[in-house]
Amino acid sequence: ESRIDRQHQSKEGFVASVLSDANNRAKLKRGESIIERLTPADGPELPGAMLHHWRGTAFVPGAKVADFERLMEDFADYPKKFAPQIVQAKVLERKDDGDRTSIQTVMRVKQRHVITVVMDTAYDVEFARLDAQHGYSVSRSTQIKEIAGAGSKDEHAMSGSEQHGFLWRLYTYWSCEERDGGLYMQIESVSLTRSIPAGLGWMLGPFIESVPRESLEFTLQSASKALRK
Repeated sequence: ESRIDRQHQSKEGFVASVLSDANNRAKLKRGESIIERLTPADGPELPGAMLHHWRGTAFVPGAKVADFERLMEDFADYPKKFAPQIVQAKVLERKDDGDRTSIQTVMRVKQRHVITVVMDTAYDVEFARLDAQHGYSVSRSTQIKEIAGAGSKDEHAMSGSEQHGFLWRLYTYWSCEERDGGLYMQIESVSLTRSIPAGLGWMLGPFIESVPRESLEFTLQSASKALRK
């Protein structure tokens, strides 16, 4: 977060690393996304847990920072714009303080990969700008509960001992820069999950290891698609 704070205090390098390469800019302008794994191979040991750190970048011709803010602050529309991953979304509280907006929101999310997992999640989200051409947001999870029997009469939030640990925490950082006739958007996600239990790798391994990347890529592509419309 210290690195991202510094990044958002200067126009230089506001969207990290990839825009310094002309080949990357050309790729983005062709409508492709650039996905990077940032999780360090020699990262800290986390007994019983796994850390996932990914970054994705995309370019939307003709879009503005204000367009991004309207899209991402309209949580009521998330089930349409980010379906099928987001099933429900609601704002609990919103505070506007000059050039900064703080929002508390809750969402029901669904992930399918070998198995289907439904979670009720809560976040503190902030939107702010460096200037008219540079905007950013930070989302920090405050509560994540796995739901059993979602949609049935037996639906209930699992207790701590029942939950599988598919997602314990999720922090998301957006950086947006108007440039080259459009909007460069970059999203970083840092998530914490349980490690893969011995003997259950065949079932939980693909879910725990692939969902962080796939979720980030889906979010980036869905936001790009919505802005193009």
